[in-house]
Amino acid sequence: MESLLSRITTTPDICHGKPTIRGLRYPVENMLELLASGMTIEELLKDYPDLQREDFLACLEYASKLAHLQSIYKLNS
Repeated sequence: MESLLSRITTTPDICHGKPTIRGLRYPVENMLELLASGMTIEELLKDYPDLQREDFLACLEYASKLAHLQSIYKLNS
């Protein structure tokens, strides 16, 4: 399976440098939150017609790669 991570971009002047989908103003974290809330990719495609199924799969792949980090530290709130 070919990596979809090329769809995830970071640009300093877009969304304060947060990872976004294809340089658009859709932060990966927002799309992951929507998926985690129970929305399906099909529902998201209706809400965001300029995005593609592969964009949401790229977000999931990105999250998967982050989960493989060796250390995760609890942040104080």
